[in-house]
Amino acid sequence: MSKILLENYAWLIETIHNAGTITLKGINKKWMDEERGDKPIPPRTFHDWKNAAEELFGVNIGCQRKGGYMYYIEHPENIDATGLRRWLLNSIYINNLLAKNLEIKDKILVEEIPSSTKHLSAILESIKKSKTLKITYKSFDKTDSHTFEVQPYCLKLFRQRWYLISYNTEEQRLKTYALDRVQALEITPMTFSVPRTFNASKQFKNYFGITIGTTNVENIKIKVTAKQAKYFRTLKLHHSQKEIETNDDYSIFTYKLCPEYDFKREILSNGDAVEVLEPQWLRKEIAQTISKVNNIYNSQIYQK
Repeated sequence: MSKILLENYAWLIETIHNAGTITLKGINKKWMDEERGDKPIPPRTFHDWKNAAEELFGVNIGCQRKGGYMYYIEHPENIDATGLRRWLLNSIYINNLLAKNLEIKDKILVEEIPSSTKHLSAILESIKKSKTLKITYKSFDKTDSHTFEVQPYCLKLFRQRWYLISYNTEEQRLKTYALDRVQALEITPMTFSVPRTFNASKQFKNYFGITIGTTNVENIKIKVTAKQAKYFRTLKLHHSQKEIETNDDYSIFTYKLCPEYDFKREILSNGDAVEVLEPQWLRKEIAQTISKVNNIYNSQIYQK
């Protein structure tokens, strides 16, 4: 399958989804307006794309004959939901859009992903075939690299970095590895079975970010300034986020999660725009961190 065809399928889904309902004539108008082709999409080609899009992405395109053959997405919530399907559609659609605007590339700024994408193909293959990986890894807190074998369970993208969640056979425990720290990797002939109890989505359900620890699920309450609350509403920190109080000065948000390292760092990154109200132990811990930072800056000022 060519890259162009894949892009066309994704474009078709996005066009129908954004329109709600649309005729083939309307689809072709957008096709020509966006200069995607020098002539309209023939009906037969359209239906081939429609069927292929359904098969590849699991998105059913329905047809409402009343009103002139209006096409629509069945169960649009499946597209709106987060997950690989939504991410894949967005990636293909945006990549294609940017590719058609390379003449203004100096006006489009993107974030780089430092992770070694060269390892993605092998990791995906090992996950699919349930084969172990031999990895040479150098963590940030170690001076030397270490080679070991892992059973790859799943991949997760967080903050422009790819992470591999796998079972370390040497340490006999589940661990997370940043792909940009992998120096070498190879698929072994050894096979393994992922425990039936493991579910990638459930594994991170109660966490923000990539860090999984021993902290229990907590009912967390934070106070956010009115200005910062706008950002929290448009991009939730966690799926459990709820806004329970709001006024002209601040909003109160609640979460139900395990407050590990990544979540604490996220709270701290908002500075004085966010205040932890509950639980008290987390409020105290955040306050202690702020106090340490304050002492560092104050000591530097006095030294000068």
